[in-house]
Formats: sequence, structure tokens, C-alpha cells
Amino acid sequence: MLLHLTTLDGWLAHPDRPYATATLALEGFIHCSADEESVLTVANDRFARTPGPLMVLLIEEDALDSAVRWEAAEPGGKAFPHIYGPVNRSAVAGMLEVERDSEGRWATLALWS
Repeated sequence: MLLHLTTLDGWLAHPDRPYATATLALEGFIHCSADEESVLTVANDRFARTPGPLMVLLIEEDALDSAVRWEAAEPGGKAFPHIYGPVNRSAVAGMLEVERDSEGRWATLALWS
């Protein structure tokens, strides 16, 4: 399962089209993570001031129409999954909401209903 961080508005923006991000246009791929720890690190590094709601798309890698490559940002670094194309919405198995702790840091993932 691939995990992709987004705002709820980002996910809902164009429900009639495959999901795409600004990074797909700028970098050629959509950033993902493979585990909760990585998602929370990215959330706090890149989305610290985002008011929310902040969501995690649960993407089934085998159901994607686009290619996935596991790549490190630097040689010898941790590899992250990158989706090289838009995400067909049928590959999204569910969503989790990222919740803040009492200090305001993104700290836990919870089922979104």
C-alpha cells in the first residue's frame, strides 16, 4: 500500500478526473510514502502550517494505471515510492485523516469517515 499526503480539498478538487498534483506537472511524479512514520515526518516538514484537514490516500500499487518507481532523494538514502502519472481513483482503497497532538504537530493517522 502506498501512502500519499494531500489536503481534503486537493483530493476533492476534480472528482471526475484522475488525481494529479502540482509535483506531477513540476517534477514528473507524485510523491508517496510506504509507512506511517514517513508520512508524519513529511506532514510536519512540508505541511506544518496547513490548517487541515490533511489526508492520506491509501493507494493500491497493483491497481495503478501509472508506473511506480522506488527512488532515493540522495545516493544511499531511503527509497520512496514515486507515481509517474496521475492516480486512477479506482486505485485509492481508502483515506486516513492526519490528526494533531496537543502541541500542534501532526502525530497520528485515524480512519476517515
